[in-house]
Amino acid sequence: MAAVVLHDYWRSSASYRVRIALALKGIDHDRVTVDLVGGGQRSPDHLARNPQGLVPVLEIDGLVLTQSLAILEYLDETRPEPPLLPADPAARTHVRAIALAVACDIHPVSNLGVLARVEALGGPEARAAWNRDNIARGLAAIDTMLDHPGFTGRFCHGDTPTLADCTLVPQLYNATRWQVPFDHLHRITAVANSCDDVAAFRAAHPDHTNPSREAKVTTGET
Repeated sequence: MAAVVLHDYWRSSASYRVRIALALKGIDHDRVTVDLVGGGQRSPDHLARNPQGLVPVLEIDGLVLTQSLAILEYLDETRPEPPLLPADPAARTHVRAIALAVACDIHPVSNLGVLARVEALGGPEARAAWNRDNIARGLAAIDTMLDHPGFTGRFCHGDTPTLADCTLVPQLYNATRWQVPFDHLHRITAVANSCDDVAAFRAAHPDHTNPSREAKVTTGET
């Protein structure tokens, strides 16, 4: 069987989601770095894998998959243990809603291209204010979304990690990078603490996946 290959960047939150899911499901894989700072996403080889010029890209089962949430759902459908989605349709919808609140609402407004454009129009301070306001508003809304009958104080829905946790935790990493506090968001803080106790989340953390511990630190990539 061909090796599973993840094309990613260590600090990409979308890639981080997939690393968590691969670790939760115990899927061995190789990683190929796509240097977003150096423009690796625009190389001919990478554009052949993903015409959008984005990460992650996952090569698995003879397929080349893009878009992190689509990848997570594929993994769950083809390798169902442990499940990333609850069995109940209403619960599944709620988990997807939380994941999409991050992936479709917070993340795109904070991506590298948008932040570069904001900085070009308003300068570095505008860039930072834009991103911090966006993240803070988004996380506040998600904390309210976590107030539901299935919330036990452990994970986003129930007592095991789901698609929502795989998506939320990387956004919390971004919040920390941008100095956006969320300790006042008690439900999110509870989820973050629970995920910190899970080996798969720790293994996928950017601190453990940076190919160079001395990599140049910037505040643009997401």
